[in-house]
Amino acid sequence: MSDLAEFSLGKSIKPKGSVQTLGIIGCGSVGQVITRVVAQYGMDVIFLDVSNERIKEIFEEINQQLDNVIKHWGITHSEKKLILSHIKGTTHIEDLKDCDMVIETISSRQKGTLLSLRQELFQEVESVVSKDTIISSDLSTLIISDLARGLKHPKRAIGIHFIEPIDKTNIVEVVKGRDTSDDTYEKVVRFVKTINKKPILINESPGNISTRMLIPLINEACEILMEGVASVPDIDETMKETTGYIYGPFEIADKIGLDKILKYMDNLYQEYGDKKYKASPIIKRLVRANYLGRQTKKGFYNYEQEGKPIGNTISCAIIK
Repeated sequence: MSDLAEFSLGKSIKPKGSVQTLGIIGCGSVGQVITRVVAQYGMDVIFLDVSNERIKEIFEEINQQLDNVIKHWGITHSEKKLILSHIKGTTHIEDLKDCDMVIETISSRQKGTLLSLRQELFQEVESVVSKDTIISSDLSTLIISDLARGLKHPKRAIGIHFIEPIDKTNIVEVVKGRDTSDDTYEKVVRFVKTINKKPILINESPGNISTRMLIPLINEACEILMEGVASVPDIDETMKETTGYIYGPFEIADKIGLDKILKYMDNLYQEYGDKKYKASPIIKRLVRANYLGRQTKKGFYNYEQEGKPIGNTISCAIIK
């Protein structure tokens, strides 16, 4: 009698061209939201971080985030368990070998883009994954073609930028590099649609659409504040009411992190040399004071433990 194993009975068949397992490298605030959003749609996620202690912290943070979603009637306790069952953490890059796509979401407080380190990381990922695995970065001020330089198969590289707030924004910027293949692009488009978001094709340019539009808005809000025209809450409220934005410029800056905002500003100013991207003195002062936004409970606003703002910290460039 023939061995039934030869017929692969009982084994799951992976649909051709689909992403069933996603790898995340660097599971900070952005990586965590991507992880739980993707896991919520039934895909497996393996995130890579620096230590077992950090992995434990990440699971605790994701657990708290899901509890907060439950409080707002977003999911049930059973759905939370199912989401967590799709998530695995590791400190070994070799564990990403079976991933269909790997996204680098590393956040660093160091100045610059850390281009050479990210290029090395792309090459290290390529050395452990299959020839069909897509290698990506959640880039905002980087060029995917620069990151792909040194890859044996640069056609697999593509940029994927999830726009803050990731769990509320329906747009994902998909950035084709110079060598990105149509097959890679189409596979990523299917992935983005699978997690119920709309892919927007970007011709690579530092800042894409969202960051290049956001940075001048935050800088102009800082100018209005420094001139004493209006307060932090009033500027935010005016922008939300007149534009339909979910957050005002100061609120979104706090949510992203003022250290990240400062890096975006520095990178875009270095790239384009345009004054509209030059970092406001207020942003610099807050970052020096370690007022980084929600992550430190102080930014343009003070925050309660659960992240609720409880009054602004700054008025006319004076930190309270």
